[in-house]
Amino acid sequence: MNSDIEVLKKIAKQAGAAIMKIYGIEDFSIEYKDDHSPLTAADKAAHEVIVDGLQQAFPDIPILSEEGASVPYPERKGWTQFWLVDPLDGTKEFVKRNGEFTVNIALIREGAPVLGVVYVPAQDKMYCGVVGSGATRVDSNGNIKKIHVRSPDMEQGLTVVMSRSHPSAELEAYLKGINVAEALPVGSSLKLCVVAEGLADLYPRLGPTMEWDTAAGHAVVLAAGGQVETPEGEALKYNKENLLNPYFIVSPARN
Repeated sequence: MNSDIEVLKKIAKQAGAAIMKIYGIEDFSIEYKDDHSPLTAADKAAHEVIVDGLQQAFPDIPILSEEGASVPYPERKGWTQFWLVDPLDGTKEFVKRNGEFTVNIALIREGAPVLGVVYVPAQDKMYCGVVGSGATRVDSNGNIKKIHVRSPDMEQGLTVVMSRSHPSAELEAYLKGINVAEALPVGSSLKLCVVAEGLADLYPRLGPTMEWDTAAGHAVVLAAGGQVETPEGEALKYNKENLLNPYFIVSPARN
């Protein structure tokens, strides 16, 4: 699977380049989906690049993308593995031009992520995870650093990652029950990666997300020694009939 990661890295960077071409346009157009979330030409361009690249490199593995045609559950429920893609996660951050948007590609096998890449085009930074082999961060100069979750210091208090664009009353209530030393507002799937590289202790997501929002970051977290579980302690599962995720908490794995 390490060779597959190299292919994914190349595809993600190509998608990122397509996104940045549109990011540099002063006045790009914005559409809105049925759920009122924004959609730009960058989402569509990245989707086309990723799907084309994956189909060429892995013609036998099906693809489920946020911006692709929906695949009926009776068709996909028999998939043993598939690519789960969010071509541009954090479209709101893209529109705000704060740089905190990502390209996300994950391989799901038997309902769980086994490898994934999260690319940050505006920073030319890449997070990679192969479950069982480890996680890395690649900077804009191509330097590769192994990353790992950190052990939280409960007495000092926790550094908690929070959504920059999706606050919730449930999150506010949850935070009152733990010792928070610092709150970090971060956009897109970068929130999972911040925990994976040991810059924060916890990312509680007590609001709606879709499977493609989390899959690649989930792979990076698992590879870095962390976990992504529901408040009840169950791991997130993928390729459900309803692709909406339950609430979840990203943290170091329990010993």
